Amino acid sequence: MHLHQAPARSAVPRQLPPPAPHFTSRTGELAQLDTLLGRGGAMPAILTGPGGIGKTALALQWAHSVKHRFPDGQLYVDLDGFSDNEPVDPGVALTMFLRGLGVAPQHVPGTPAEQSALYRSITADRSVLVILDNARTPSQVRGLVPASATSAVVVTSRSRLAGLVPGGARIIDVPPLRARDSVALLARAVGGARIARERGGAQDLADICGGLPLALLVAAARLAARPRLSVARVAVELANEATRLEGLSVPEGLSVRAAFDLSYRTLNSDAATLYRRLSLHPGVDFGSGVVDALATAAGCAGARAPIEALLQASLLQERHEERFRFHDLVRLHARLKAQEDDAGDRDAAVLTMAEWYLAAARRADAVLTPYRTGPSYAAATEPASLPRFGGRDDALRWLDRERANLIAASRVALELGNAALAWHLSDALWPLLLFVKPPLRERLEVDSRGVAAARLWGEPAAEAVMLRRLSRVLTKLGDYAAAESHAHAAIRRYGDAGDPRGRLDAQQDLASVYRESGREERAAAMLFGVLAGYRRLGDSRGVGLTLIGLGMLLPGLGRAAEAVVLLREARAAFGDAAVADPYNGVRVTLGLAGALLATGDLPAAERAAAEAARGMRDLGASHEQAEALALLGRIALRRDDAGAARRHYRAAMELFAAAGSPRASAVRAELRLAG
Repeated sequence: MHLHQAPARSAVPRQLPPPAPHFTSRTGELAQLDTLLGRGGAMPAILTGPGGIGKTALALQWAHSVKHRFPDGQLYVDLDGFSDNEPVDPGVALTMFLRGLGVAPQHVPGTPAEQSALYRSITADRSVLVILDNARTPSQVRGLVPASATSAVVVTSRSRLAGLVPGGARIIDVPPLRARDSVALLARAVGGARIARERGGAQDLADICGGLPLALLVAAARLAARPRLSVARVAVELANEATRLEGLSVPEGLSVRAAFDLSYRTLNSDAATLYRRLSLHPGVDFGSGVVDALATAAGCAGARAPIEALLQASLLQERHEERFRFHDLVRLHARLKAQEDDAGDRDAAVLTMAEWYLAAARRADAVLTPYRTGPSYAAATEPASLPRFGGRDDALRWLDRERANLIAASRVALELGNAALAWHLSDALWPLLLFVKPPLRERLEVDSRGVAAARLWGEPAAEAVMLRRLSRVLTKLGDYAAAESHAHAAIRRYGDAGDPRGRLDAQQDLASVYRESGREERAAAMLFGVLAGYRRLGDSRGVGLTLIGLGMLLPGLGRAAEAVVLLREARAAFGDAAVADPYNGVRVTLGLAGALLATGDLPAAERAAAEAARGMRDLGASHEQAEALALLGRIALRRDDAGAARRHYRAAMELFAAAGSPRASAVRAELRLAG
């Protein structure tokens, strides 16, 4: 314990521990402290965050900048709340404070209550600055708060010390350093010229350290000890997650792992178990539902208390309401701890989380595309705490929010050899791919993994589904040769599976490749053959979808009137099915707008295009909404309304660009023609 005393008004010492030599400006947090305590206030400001985040450095930096405002001195104590030693008893700290305030040893009362009363009496008319470093519990702090309203108290702790809040304390979260501040810290510790010469390596190193000052200083210590070692070399060594924490340790000195170990030891059994198991979560952030499922599977007595414990210990971050994540380095520490568990327990945790995501995604799928069918999946777990969706928008938002986790869960499932689960997780993303249209390269990753999973699984129909999707995304990317190859492969695999309807579906995709690659006549011939096949099967939905395809294709072949007839038949073919499949119901309207434009019926075409744009917007189908807006732009040009045309083209171009679609450049060219 360190104590900087203020024994008497006539001889007030003004020393604090020196500020950190490599402190990097934290303007926002310094301003918060100044606002809360700059002129006193007595109730503590609690600086909280994980070990190594720079809480003590921040407290001392602020204290040195304002100590002149507290003429009766400064009191500092390290309460040792997180170390290999026992935490400092508050009575011991209070005794030291009293002696520092000028009370002779023989006059220090013998009981805590008397000591506290004397401390409050002495400080009632004094203005002192008190720094309580590394507090572990509220009880360490309460008795050390001075009575004067012109005094100020700063507490640092890895725990949030929420028990102090009802008494007026304020919590200030100390965040990781920003990238530029991390590089600045390296420059101060290693030398500005050296860092300037290797700016790229320094930025990589700052990113690897996750803005944690302790990690940055350990890396800087390695560089300082070896002047000829390049920054880039250290960054490359630390890029390996398996050995990163080992590399962020200095022999007999600073250690990121040791800092996190101290926090981990404070956890109870349930919190420690959940800490380890959550580190295996396939994605970066996660919601409370999957946490509940994991806690149940791990035998914890609920998830709420362990999560609160992890949050209180600053080992978990709540980024948004009920949305959590680990700091990157904390996650690596938790994974190291997870290696102490049985391999079977680790695999079970991963399976629990992956199957939870599949079950939740299936609920969303049932709301968004209830007409879909496919291979079944026999879950090994019983997912709990699944989400409930109030409607389409709710389900689509959930899928979009969990998109990265679903993709990551599919990747992990395939790595573990669970091909069926990997395929189903890829398949569960279909409503999102259909309506939201994520970046095409992301779709390519999802569908390619789906093909690999189906082949490992040995299910030809499942493989055909993903080959069809690959064909579609490759068509959108303009890789027509690969798209055609995948469509043919899908047709063959549906044949192997004995699925005539699937063969017709895949032939539709092949016709799309022909159409987009400039072989419209061949596409039309194939679609008429597909239409006949669906009629023989009595598949009204297949008939309707093929009619839409023909209705959108034929106007370009000078057969617009025929297209209008087919699209009106498509509307009748869907009938009540449009309620369950509103997306294709609106596609009929979009196709009809294009066909009516080709016939020269501009008012009817404009009404249909506007209806389609609204419908696709309401469905969240931004790509198709953009197509409808571009069509409105063409209609406006035909009406000689260049202003309206430009507005529609710009809106369409923005939507295409946001989706990463190559259609953006084509619409941009149309916009230029509009003047």
